[in-house]
Formats: sequence, C-alpha cells, structure tokens
Amino acid sequence: MKINVVMIEPEIPQNTGNIARTCAITGAKLHLVHPLGFKIDEKSLKRAGLDYWDKIEIEEHNSLGEFLKKYPPEKNNMFFATTKGKTKYTDIDYSKMEEVFILYGKETKGLPEWLLEKYLNTKTIRIPMLPTLRSLNLSNSVAIITYEILRQQNFGDLQETSTYFGEK
Repeated sequence: MKINVVMIEPEIPQNTGNIARTCAITGAKLHLVHPLGFKIDEKSLKRAGLDYWDKIEIEEHNSLGEFLKKYPPEKNNMFFATTKGKTKYTDIDYSKMEEVFILYGKETKGLPEWLLEKYLNTKTIRIPMLPTLRSLNLSNSVAIITYEILRQQNFGDLQETSTYFGEK
C-alpha cells in the first residue's frame, strides 16, 4: 500500500516537519503543493523533522491545479480531510486500496471551498471531535489518519518493535 500525504499550501514549518517525520517513519510519500508559507531549508522545518529528511520521498507541485492534473481525483483513491467532511475517516475501507491520497489544507483556511463543494459528498473525510473547538493540530490529524490506513492494512511492512533513542 502506498500512502500519499498531500499538503496544500502548508504555512507552519514545524507542522510540516512533524508531518515529514510521520511520513518517514511510516513510509508514506509527502507531496508539498506550493506556495509554501516557508522555505524548505528553514531551520525550524529541518529541526522538527530531525534526521529524517533523507529518508522521505517528497514530490513538490507548483500549484493545486498542477497536482490535480497529474493525479485526478476521479482516477485515484483520493480523500479530502476537512472538519466539514461527510464521512468519518474510519468508515472508509482502505484495506484493498493499493494507493491512497489524503489531502490536507493550509492551517489557517483548510482546503479550498471550490474543491470541498465539488467532492463534499463523495471524497471528504473528517475526524470526530467536540463541536466547541475548531480543529486538531494538522500534524496530529495526519498521524491519526495515516495510522488508521496502516491499521486497516495490518500495518504493512512496519515492524512491531523499533529502535528507541538509539537503542537496538
């Protein structure tokens, strides 16, 4: 199973660094859709990703339109993560999918309204939460959904034990 985490115009380098770390540790591919709210070589971005940057498969896209042209939603298992989503992320059966794309919007605005309107009833997913607060941190949302996809795949190639703080 190939998981594609797609960040649409991310604004906060620490979030993207944390997401990159999640991608590295799970084998997910990270797509960064420009414009970004930071430079890829920014110190805080690298610090958040620690020593994982050389272990991440990253694909950059100049725009959302360019990304959607290369990976059309109608031809791919593609879902849009949003607090406005119609389907809980756990209600999707990822277990038989060979590849999946999960798109996340920028921290301050989420995904573009036109995109949500087009796919609201067919491809939007949400993480259940109390209605009194706006949303979870973006990097937490990516980790939650990524691990649900992996759980449904019996965690694929992930090991049941791992190295922790340099111990073997």
